[in-house]
Amino acid sequence: MSRRTERVAEEVRGELARLLREEVSDPRVGLVTLTRVEVSPDLGSARVLWSFVPTATAGTPEREARRTAQGLESAAPFLRRRLAEALPLRRVPELHFRYDPSLAEGSETLRLLQEIRDVEGG
Repeated sequence: MSRRTERVAEEVRGELARLLREEVSDPRVGLVTLTRVEVSPDLGSARVLWSFVPTATAGTPEREARRTAQGLESAAPFLRRRLAEALPLRRVPELHFRYDPSLAEGSETLRLLQEIRDVEGG
């Protein structure tokens, strides 16, 4: 990524995080963490990688991830319009949301390490 696309990606990530927190009211979109935004060189599209911490009340983590993905895809046109209003860009990228399992995998790794430590008496 060029310096410009990195800067735009970071601006898009920050503004999307704010919009998700303050303006998206879709109940399918809960507490989402945007882990990374990758913007194409022509600024035509942006891949938004997201993760979440599963809640105990929403069913299985896989089901909750699918539900959240549906909510994010549904909100994408609204989010793109709001980005156009908030950011000084001639061309606002089309948003493509992709689930990033790294937070869930990290949590599972920590849980397993703790379990090993407990078994070993550490």
